[in-house]
This record gives sequence, C-alpha cells and structure tokens, in this order.
Amino acid sequence: MNKEVLSAMEALCAKREYCVSDIRRKALLKLEGDGEAAEEIVASLVADKFVDDARYASAFAREKASLQGWGPIKIRFQLRMKGISDADINAALDDVDTEKAAARLERLLETKWKTLREDPQGRLKLIKFALSRGYDYSEVERFLTQIVRNLN
Repeated sequence: MNKEVLSAMEALCAKREYCVSDIRRKALLKLEGDGEAAEEIVASLVADKFVDDARYASAFAREKASLQGWGPIKIRFQLRMKGISDADINAALDDVDTEKAAARLERLLETKWKTLREDPQGRLKLIKFALSRGYDYSEVERFLTQIVRNLN
C-alpha cells in the first residue's frame, strides 16, 4: 500500500467528512488509476474510522437542510448519487429537525412569493421553486395556501 497517498487521504479526512465514493475517487486520482491500491487505501480509512458513510450522510443532511434550505427529497437524491445506503440516508434524514425545516420552507416561500406576487403564474412558479428545493408537494401546498392568503 502506498503510505504517502494513505497519509494524504487521512489528512483530508481529518479536515472534513467524506463518503467512501468521494475518497475512492480521490485515491484513484492520486494513484493514477490503480484501482487495487485505491481499494486498499479506502478499506484502511474505513477500518480506522476516517471515513464513515453514516456519519457523512448525517452531516450532509443537517448542513443542507439548515444552511441551504434543501428538502428531504433533494437530500435523499444527492446522497444516493454518492452511493450511500438507504439505511444511512433514512437515519440521516431522521437527524434533521423537521420543525426547523418546516419553518425554513415557510420563510423561503414567503420571501419568494413577495417577488412573484404580481406574476399571473406566480403560484405555479412558487410551487416549482419549492419542489426544486426538494420538498414534498403536500408540504408545499399546505404552506402555499396559507402564505398566499396572508400576503395578498
């Protein structure tokens, strides 16, 4: 095993969370495509708890929900793209504070509605906006009716 690349990967993982697929890709780049050596490095990092998909998924979900206002659908999709298991994704989404997420969605919709209020297609655009953020239609509709009524 290439100790120099392993040390570099350990240093990366010490700075922030990475998932297995991200580290595998980085190791492959450093090792110029040597897949066998990259797998050894990834296995070592997982064994030494430098990389943990469950921990990564939890941090990712909390960050995206609280800082960027993403909904559970978008978070789930992005984690699946990284090869995270459904069990880890479900556990990560359970860690997200649903009350704060609902309040965040409401604030997002209120702010966006103020710019779309005069647009004849404003309601449709607001729905598209919320769905693109990864929120469920039923959740969006519940807030939308209330916001349009209150801000008109």
